[in-house]
Formats: sequence, C-alpha cells, structure tokens
Amino acid sequence: MYSAVDHQFMSEALAEAQKALYLANPNPRVGCVIVNDGKVIGRGFTQQAGGPHAEVQALNHAKSQNHPVAGSTVYVTLEPCNHTGRTPPCVDALIVAKPAKVVVAMLDPNPLVSGKGLERLKAAGIAVQCGLLEAEAEALNRGFISRMTRGLPWVRLKIAASLDGKTALPDGRSQWITGSLARADGHHWRAQACAIVTGVGTVKEDDPSLNVRDVVTQRQPWRIIIDSKLETPLTAKILGNVSNQADVMIVCANLNDQSMQEKASAFKECGVEVIAMPNPSGKVDLPALFSYLAKERDMNEIHIEAGFKLNGSLLREACVDELLFYYAPFFMGEGIGMANGSPLAALDERQDWKIFDQSMFGPDLRLRLIKN
Repeated sequence: MYSAVDHQFMSEALAEAQKALYLANPNPRVGCVIVNDGKVIGRGFTQQAGGPHAEVQALNHAKSQNHPVAGSTVYVTLEPCNHTGRTPPCVDALIVAKPAKVVVAMLDPNPLVSGKGLERLKAAGIAVQCGLLEAEAEALNRGFISRMTRGLPWVRLKIAASLDGKTALPDGRSQWITGSLARADGHHWRAQACAIVTGVGTVKEDDPSLNVRDVVTQRQPWRIIIDSKLETPLTAKILGNVSNQADVMIVCANLNDQSMQEKASAFKECGVEVIAMPNPSGKVDLPALFSYLAKERDMNEIHIEAGFKLNGSLLREACVDELLFYYAPFFMGEGIGMANGSPLAALDERQDWKIFDQSMFGPDLRLRLIKN
C-alpha cells in the first residue's frame, strides 16, 4: 500500500514532529512535509499553544518559497484537525491549497476530530491514506493519546539508582549517583513533560529547583509538590523562580482549618498555587490529582522525580504508566531504596513490567519499562 518513497517522506514528517517535543504541549507533537515531483517544498511542526499547527506551517513555508501546493502530496503525522480551538481547522487550509493526496500516520484520538478531518478532505476530492508509520507517531504522543482516551496523563516515574537499587546514602545524600550524560538525558524527559512532580520530603532533603537546565527549551514545565500538611519551606529553591514560564503548584490534603489556610495564603503571596485534593486517609488523593491535571489543566505527560515514599504510593495506587530507570555501575550497600512498596503475600500479587528500551549514557544504563 505504501512505497519506499512514502516511508521516506513520512519519516521526514516524524523528524519535523520531533522538533515540537518540548514545545507543543498541551497540543500533540505533529510534523508535516509537502512533496511535489519527488521534492519537499514545505516543512512544518506544531508551534506553542495558540500558534500555527504543522500543516499551516508547512503550507506557509511552501508559499514563502513560491512553491504551488496544488497537486502535491502532504505527509502529516496526525490527522488534520477539523474543529476550531485556539486556531482555525487545518483541514480548511488544506482544502484551499488543493493537494492531490494527504497521507496521515495516525487518526486523531480527540473525539472532536477522530476521522472527521479525513472525511472532509475526501469530500473535497482529496485522496487520503492513513496508517503509515502509525506506531512511531503514537510513540511521540503517548501523553496526548492517554489524555484523550483515558482522561489521564501519561505518568513517567524517573529513578536513578545503584546496581543494588539504592537511590541515596542512609543520610539521604544522592548527588550524584549517575554521570553527567545520564543527568542531561533526565532533563530531556523533564523538558517534554507538562509538569514535574515531587514530594515535600524531596524538597526538604535535597532542595531541588526541578527546572530544565541541561537542554534548550522555550517552555518550562509546571512543578508540582505533593505536600499533605503544607510543610514546604518558603525559602525552598523550587519556589525561588516562580513566573509565568515556571509555575509551581502545591497539592495538600485539606484547607479546612485556619492554620492550613494561613500557610496557603503565604504560598499564594509568593505566586504559588495551592489546591486541596484529599483522600479518606487524610493524605493527597493521587489518582484524583492526575485525573484533575488531565481533565482540568490539559496536561499530557507528567514526570515524577520523588523519594521512596511517594514512589511507593504512586506504584501501589497504580498511577504510573512508565518507569525510567538509570542504573549506575556500582554497589552502594546501605542506603535508601527505590520505593517503599507493600510486602507481597505471594509472588502472583506483583506488578509486572516490560522493558521496551535500553540505552547507555556513558557508564550508566537507562531502562524504560511499561506495565506488562
């Protein structure tokens, strides 16, 4: 159904989509190339929210080079949108441009679109094909797909550990277990997330900034602190550079008593948002929080960098979709583990995970796992 040339140009569209990896949230990462007579005449990728989508970028690029699009073939990694959001529908721009064919990697999981964009193109007399390099396109947008189909973000838990599974010395010191290349890769995953989540224990012990520093990005993700009793110090680094480009949210268990309300007011005066998300045990309701972040805050991917207590809670409550492990090649012996999971009464109670990617970063091994 698809030729080697089709594969080549869709691969180029996927390469364009990669350029939106840190940029497009909460929109999907989409790339587009326009081809005429075997040559690419236009390229584009989704810009920041409110900016042009990939198809419009590619059409504008072709126009700027005085290349006519009529009769061309458009390769795009996601079905063109057929609804008005912050920008007009991309199908309208394509119909006006009159390409002969549009080749799409995957249908849009957004129920507002999901096939309707392709139907409009067909109705306008434009040939349509869908499904080329679909898996590659889906891998770029796990979070967007998750939000649209499950009402939940894609939650990725990052842990750096020794070979014997220790994340810190007994006194809590953990800088640095892995080398600089592994740490830079960790910032790559931070940069593509909508939010970085940690616990108050990590804030108090490590005083991290939790922003993106080791890769170039125009957008800083939100930083979210799970802090049931609002114990985050007002002097914490994570609160020191709050701005529209690096917002902070603290999630507590309740705001019912005066003491908690006074603490919340102090944070709000620093520009920090405080919300309450209680569970019946008087702690933060983690599943409800992630549902809220997807449905109310349009967050696609969440990146977790926390301590063993919060890690254990997230795993016990089945909040984690992907594990991102970095193993440094040494044994620590005594130290703090990865997660304080509940003891198993039998092995068949365990959570099984599947390794789907492994890479080396200097001496350190990175494993990526999803639930089996």
